[in-house]
Amino acid sequence: SHAVSNAGAEQRAQARQPIMELFSEGRCLKVAAPMVRFSKLPFRHVVRSWGTDIVYTPMIMAESFIASQKARDVEFTMNAHDTPCVVQFAAHTAKEFGDAAELVAGHVDAVDLNCGCPQRWAMQEGVGAALLKKPELVRDMVRQAKERAGIPISIKIRIAPDLRETVEIVKLAEQVGVSWITLHGRTAWNKPSDPVDYDAIKFVKQEATVPLVANGDIKSTEDVEMISARTGADGAMAARGLLTNPAMFAGYERTPDECISDYVYTVSRLGSRFEVFHKTLEWMTCEVLNKSDRILLNACISLPAIVDLLRARGLSLQPSNRLLPLA
Repeated sequence: SHAVSNAGAEQRAQARQPIMELFSEGRCLKVAAPMVRFSKLPFRHVVRSWGTDIVYTPMIMAESFIASQKARDVEFTMNAHDTPCVVQFAAHTAKEFGDAAELVAGHVDAVDLNCGCPQRWAMQEGVGAALLKKPELVRDMVRQAKERAGIPISIKIRIAPDLRETVEIVKLAEQVGVSWITLHGRTAWNKPSDPVDYDAIKFVKQEATVPLVANGDIKSTEDVEMISARTGADGAMAARGLLTNPAMFAGYERTPDECISDYVYTVSRLGSRFEVFHKTLEWMTCEVLNKSDRILLNACISLPAIVDLLRARGLSLQPSNRLLPLA
């Protein structure tokens, strides 16, 4: 059975710049994190249009992705312009990760292994941050995916309380050809409100031979410059910062009206589950709309109702000149 819909696969292959060339440009790349529910095709398209270099899909469970065409259709939609795109999997075994990577090869620019999800269910399942305690398994997963998919494979990890463990996982992954590493500067036990350990990121970056992307508390382009200067990282990955302001990497302090219009227009063209669209829109307008308008937006139950509300607030809902082609 086919991995994903072939729509636009040939165009995408032509449009795709090898992702590793980006890392050789000598600047700190701007990266959109894998965000459950939010990092869907319309959001990826908009952040890419507004200054993001590399965009991830949400984390996908490899087990269900392999088992069911329906799961693949639901979890993974792309088009010819969805590049550079990294699909992220959570997996239990090397075979499972290899199977999933092989299914998406030719459709994406790279595949990432989630070794950072700290949620209790993930730890109990033996995926996400549970893999940080299994460096040899991570090595075998990277090796099998690399051999079978033939595209760049990356891993997303967290710092360990003992940084020697972090360096060990990096070195083992490098031995089998990992293309880059994303490092979150908090442990799996830290709270999201705990400070990011930039010194730890710097230490691991100095030990690594492949590019390293730093993750944690990126809220502005100034933060990108700061993390690049403090750690030497080759990229900066943002999650919530981009959700509240998808134009952040283009240098905007909060979401401009044109970016909101681009998102609504993109969803009207590409489609989205309403609850995903609604929640994403609430995030990206939370610092822009006043409280009464936020309450009205929250109460909207359809796309036309949202369109009416935003038009009444003066938004054009037409594509800006930044929006990349959709067709």
